[in-house]
Amino acid sequence: MNKTTKFFVDDTSNNLRLDKYLASKLSILTRSQIKKIILSNNVSINKEIVKSPSQKIKSGNIVDVFIEEKKTEHIKAEKMNIEIIHEDKDLIVVNKQSGIVVHPGAGNKDGTLVNGLLHLYKKNLSDLNGLSRPGIVHRIDKETSGLLVVAKTNFAHANLAEQFNKHTIKRKYLALIWGVIRPLNGKIITLLSRNKKNRQLMSVSERTGKKAITNYRTLKVFVKREIPKISLVECALETGRTHQIRVHLNHIGCPILCDRLYGGHSQLEQAALTGNQENQSIILDRLALHAQQLRLNHPATDEPVEFVAPLADDLSIVVKAFRNG
Repeated sequence: MNKTTKFFVDDTSNNLRLDKYLASKLSILTRSQIKKIILSNNVSINKEIVKSPSQKIKSGNIVDVFIEEKKTEHIKAEKMNIEIIHEDKDLIVVNKQSGIVVHPGAGNKDGTLVNGLLHLYKKNLSDLNGLSRPGIVHRIDKETSGLLVVAKTNFAHANLAEQFNKHTIKRKYLALIWGVIRPLNGKIITLLSRNKKNRQLMSVSERTGKKAITNYRTLKVFVKREIPKISLVECALETGRTHQIRVHLNHIGCPILCDRLYGGHSQLEQAALTGNQENQSIILDRLALHAQQLRLNHPATDEPVEFVAPLADDLSIVVKAFRNG
C-alpha cells in the first residue's frame, strides 16, 4: 500500500537541507533511500515538487513525502501469548518474552511478535515501517526479554521514531555479568561499528563508527564457591546502537551471562552455573539481559510516561539462587 506522510517544519528545523530533515523524521529510511525518493519527484514542499535533496526548508513549510510500498510476502496472523503492559489508541507497550523474534526476516517467517500482534490488532497498527513490520518502531534482541513500544498510528510512529532518533527516550536494562566492573558505577563511551570479520556483529572502534554511551550501576555482586563472581548491573542507554550493552560490557571484560556472540557463553561452559535452592541446578540458556524500564513522551499529549517490567522469571530464579547461596 502506498502512503503519503506530512510534516510541518518548526523553527528548530529552519534552513536545514531537505534530505537531512527527512532523515531525522524518517529514521526507518537511510539517507540514500531518502535521496532516491526526492529524485523520483515524490517529495513536495507546500505542494510543489522538489527535485534537489540539498534544497533548504523554511519554518512553516509543509513537506509531503510519498512512499511507494514494496511488494512483500503475506504475513500470517498467529494466536500468541503476548503480555500487554499498556494500551491506548496511539500505542502499545509489550513485555516481550525471551526467545521471540520481533519481526519476520530471513529464517523467521512465523512465530514472531509481529505475527502475534497481527492476530490481536489486525490492520490497526502503523504501516510507516512497511507491511512486514507493522507497528514496529524499535527492536530488542531475540534472547532479550522486556519492554517494547509498538505504534498503532503513523503519527505515533513518526513521533516515537523522532524521539528515538534524538535519544530522548530513556531505557534501562538489567544484566547479569561475569565479574565485577571497576568502578562499580560509571559510564562507557566508545565508537561502535560493524565487525570487519563478521558483519552481523558489532565491535568497538577507535577511529570510525557511531558514538555509543552506556551508563551502568552495580546493584549486587554475588560470590559463590562453585563459580566466579557474578554481578547484577543496571544499564541506562544514552544512545541505542545495535548490541550496544553487549559489546560495551564485553569490551570492559565483563560479558553478559550466556552471550554466545560476545564472550559470555565460553565462560559459562568453563564454570557450571548451579544453585542450592531445593538441591536443583539452576540452568540458564539465554542471554541474561532484560529491558526493564521505558520512559518516553506520549505522542498524543507530549507528557512523559514511564513503564516498568519486573525481571523475567528465569533471570529472577538465578538471582534468587545466588542470593540464597
